[in-house]
Amino acid sequence: MASKSPTYVQACINGARTPDEHPALPATPDELAAAAVAAHEAGAQSVHLHPKGTDGADSLDPEVVGAAVAAVRHAAPGLPLGVTTGFWALPDAGRRHRAVDSWSVLPDFTSLNWHEPGSPELAELLLSKGLGVEVGIFHAEAAESWAASELAPHCLRVMIELQGDGDTDTADTLLGIVRSAGSPAPVLLHGLDESCWPLLKHAGLRGLQTRIGLEDTLRLPDGSEAPDNAALVAAAIDLLSR
Repeated sequence: MASKSPTYVQACINGARTPDEHPALPATPDELAAAAVAAHEAGAQSVHLHPKGTDGADSLDPEVVGAAVAAVRHAAPGLPLGVTTGFWALPDAGRRHRAVDSWSVLPDFTSLNWHEPGSPELAELLLSKGLGVEVGIFHAEAAESWAASELAPHCLRVMIELQGDGDTDTADTLLGIVRSAGSPAPVLLHGLDESCWPLLKHAGLRGLQTRIGLEDTLRLPDGSEAPDNAALVAAAIDLLSR
């Protein structure tokens, strides 16, 4: 394995992207397992993935989730593993809740975007199943709502997630709101596409956790296309270690 970065780096190996967006984007259980192992060997300390159906789209179906989790567990035992609960995968709060409740092969943690319908109730369910909850914070309204929630002290991690036009000032504003909750959960900062590398570097400067992978960007810091997730992880660790 590559030497560890001074910053905690999570690999986000596919996201809601579909395989036609990049030839190395993993979708099947075997592809997810291979990508997770390679990212870990490149230095990632945990992996976040989106289980996908045969159409390449995100799925919360228990069989799809179970197959993805089992494959990564077999290939990389002990590697902390998280999956999405993204509302877009099943855009009905009640159905999403029931789908997640039916999972039998469980990851270590899940990501949960606080602004999505039914997320506080889903967070309670996840915690009751013994799963870590990574709360995704996209904007100030969500940050304030989460900070006032009784669930704030019980989260595994808080992710400040900015879109392509996100900047460091916005990140610092959200960080201030998140820290006002007094939660022991560490904060992870990341961006998307154009904002990905600047915010990753800012996370290192602020002493925050961060993440990298084909979910967040298809390009290396020099603008060239990344060959795969492992190359992105290696580039992130190099940048954070300077």
